Amino acid sequence: MSLSYSVIVPVLGEEERINALVDHIRTVGYGRRVEILVADGHPQRTTLAALERPGVLAVPAPRGRARQMNAAARHAVGEVLVFLHADCALPGGAFEAMDELLADGSRQAGAFDLGIRSDKWSLRLIAWMASLRSRLTLAPYGDQAQFFTRAAFDALGGFADMPILEDVDIMVRARRAGLRIGFAKGRTLASSRRWEAEGIWRRTFLNWYIILLYMLGVPPERLAPLHRAAGPLKENS
Repeated sequence: MSLSYSVIVPVLGEEERINALVDHIRTVGYGRRVEILVADGHPQRTTLAALERPGVLAVPAPRGRARQMNAAARHAVGEVLVFLHADCALPGGAFEAMDELLADGSRQAGAFDLGIRSDKWSLRLIAWMASLRSRLTLAPYGDQAQFFTRAAFDALGGFADMPILEDVDIMVRARRAGLRIGFAKGRTLASSRRWEAEGIWRRTFLNWYIILLYMLGVPPERLAPLHRAAGPLKENS
């Protein structure tokens, strides 16, 4: 069974990479029904202004990754919604792998394992640990290209309006709602820029600390300044 897909990319200041990212999605999805939506949260829509590829749905949106992804999802027509961070790449055969996972209807949401574009052993270890954690908790992060059937996403009410951790929240809610979450074959490839700019282990331990505080009940609004204090990278990265 070949499903139709909508790939939603939230962006903020991604002028330099947006056209290459669109080309990448189309290469991976060659010959398939793949809609691409770019949701720009910048007030001046700078990434949309730099978008040169035809056939991409440009979505101006209020700033904030959750808001941007929800805004684009309202315009999407695919049977499956795929949420791809601007600094991540899909694995080869991604759409065939999602078809295979979702084919019998027993699963309604999923993601890929995580890879990081780096030859450093420390980042390879971090990616392996993240993938293992995701499989054990059934709560993959956004940089693992989360995907949902349209019906499942609508039933969940989309992403919660949170400044950070919207990716964790939606998977926790999906699990509690009784939706089955699976892992498609392959690994996303995330940019190493966050770790290398902020310090590999500093960034990693801070991520773990923020998640721990969230699981202990600290509101995301109180955690957002801690996340931003880690470094100057864009919130949609």
